[in-house]
Amino acid sequence: MEDSVNQRLDFGKMGYGCKHYSRRCKIRAPCCNEIFPCRHCHNETTSMLKNIRDRHELVRHDVRQVVCSVCDTEQQVQQVCENCGVKMGEYFCDVCKFYDDDTEKGQFHCNECGICRVGGRENFFHCRKCGSCYSVSLRDNHLCVENSMHHHCPICYEYLFDSLKDTVVMKCGHTMHFECFREMTLHDKFTCPICSKSVMDMTEAWKKLEQQVQETIMPEDYRFQKVWILCNDCNDTTEVYYHIIGQKCGHCNSFNTRTIRSPE
Repeated sequence: MEDSVNQRLDFGKMGYGCKHYSRRCKIRAPCCNEIFPCRHCHNETTSMLKNIRDRHELVRHDVRQVVCSVCDTEQQVQQVCENCGVKMGEYFCDVCKFYDDDTEKGQFHCNECGICRVGGRENFFHCRKCGSCYSVSLRDNHLCVENSMHHHCPICYEYLFDSLKDTVVMKCGHTMHFECFREMTLHDKFTCPICSKSVMDMTEAWKKLEQQVQETIMPEDYRFQKVWILCNDCNDTTEVYYHIIGQKCGHCNSFNTRTIRSPE
C-alpha cells in the first residue's frame, strides 16, 4: 500500500518543467492572469513586450493558483495535486510558492532573506548587515557592506539578491556575479567597479610594477616632478614622484592609486 502511494506521489518526477526548474505544475500569474511554467518564464516573456507599460515582474509570494502538469487541474497552491495525487514538486515552499523536483540542489527557505536558496542550509549563514545568505566560509571572514546583495551586478546590471547565478563577495565587501567577476579579471581589470579597491591580493603584481618603475628612467624634465595621489586601497594621500608607469602608495605600497593634485 505504501509503495503504491509513493508511486502515485512520484509519478512524472523530473519529467515536467522548464529550463529553470523541474516541476509538475505551472503557475497562474496574478498580475496578468496568464499561466507560465515558472516566474522566471513569466518575467522573461513580459520583459520582451513592445509596450513598456505592459512590462512587469511576477511577485512570487502573490501566486495563489497552480495548474497540475499531469492532470491539468487548476487549484490553490499546495504540494500534492488534489485531483491526481502527484507531488507537484518534491521540494515545496508554501511561503515562496516554489516547486522543484531536483532536490539535489539542496533548496532551503531563509526566513530572514524571505526567499528560498539552494546549496544546503548547513553550508550557508545569513549575514544581517549584508542582508543575504553567504557561504559559511565567509562567516567572520568578509567585510560587511550594508545590504550589499540588494543591488544590481555592476557588470551585467541583473539584480543580485534573487539571481539564479552564482555570486562572489570581493575583498571590499561588494558583490557581483561570479561569471562577471571572472570575465573582468580575465580582461586584466582587478578593481571593484563600485569602490575601486583591489579585488584580490595584488602583492606580486605590485612587486612587478615596482621593478618596471626602477628599470624605466624618466626624462630629466619629469624625473623630480611630484604629485599628490589618493590610494584606492587604503584611502591614504601621499606626495610622491611622478612616474609614467604608476605611483606607489607610501602607506600600503599599492599601485592602485590616482592623481588628485599635480604640482602648481
